[in-house]
Amino acid sequence: MINDNVVYQFFLNLHRFRNYGVGEKNKRGFLDKLKDQYRVTVFNDSTFQSVWSMKLTRLKVLGAFSMASLIIIMLVTLLIAATGLREYIPGYPDAEQRQLMVETALKVDSLEVELNKRDDFFKGIKAIILGEIPEDNMVYDSASEYYDVNFAEYNHDSVFQDNLLAEQLNLSIQGNTRKSSELSQMHFYVPVKGIITNHFNLSTEHFGVDLVSDPNARISSVLEGTVIFSGWTLETGYVLYVQHEADLVSVYKHNAELLKSTGDKVRAGEAIAIIGNSGELSTGPHLHFELWHRGNSLNPEQYIDF
Repeated sequence: MINDNVVYQFFLNLHRFRNYGVGEKNKRGFLDKLKDQYRVTVFNDSTFQSVWSMKLTRLKVLGAFSMASLIIIMLVTLLIAATGLREYIPGYPDAEQRQLMVETALKVDSLEVELNKRDDFFKGIKAIILGEIPEDNMVYDSASEYYDVNFAEYNHDSVFQDNLLAEQLNLSIQGNTRKSSELSQMHFYVPVKGIITNHFNLSTEHFGVDLVSDPNARISSVLEGTVIFSGWTLETGYVLYVQHEADLVSVYKHNAELLKSTGDKVRAGEAIAIIGNSGELSTGPHLHFELWHRGNSLNPEQYIDF
């Protein structure tokens, strides 16, 4: 017969053994637990024969899962960045919208530049009308290309150069005659010999006359005066303004070449430009000529016999 004391001692030892195993297991670290090896085996359900077996640890499973997640994230990112799927992401513009945004930004920038040019041009015109000398502060974008404007270099022959030099040095219709402040008593020189194709008309805001002449024809100053503006404008091309006595200003537009600079003194009949077709508003080689007196536009045909 088994003694009760022996049975008690057996169960007591068994309890201690179990507690010892649990205590040892709890004392193991997290990394040690990750290194515990496990075996995954696949059995045939009919014969219970081992078909496939693999030994692994928790650390290997965690590493493989992390690597697979990283590869998936990289592939998805590459797929979105290199294909049209990115357009389906909320807040991401499609190719059409991006192109429209770029075009709009360029148009806004160009419009700002053109507005600044227009404001500076109007300031210069206002100063001329008031009898003041305009500031030469117009800004031109040298990088811009004006495809509608064609410029040509003109080679003047020696005869024309000799005549031009003689006029610049000696020509003066008024000479030493007494200057008159009355427009009716002034003798105007014809700016260029040609045919009037468009007359003065206030209703259509055409403040001058258009004269068509021979190619490379010279343009002369109608009176003695001072050049107050000589330069380029987008709409009227190469332009020249001359201030005369009695608050009179003559304007010469659409020239192919300017022979005078701002501040130069000119005499009546002296060559100042070459007829051309410059500027967006020009429809062919011609001279657009204007006369202004104290802020009012005058009909040139009333003072000059073209």
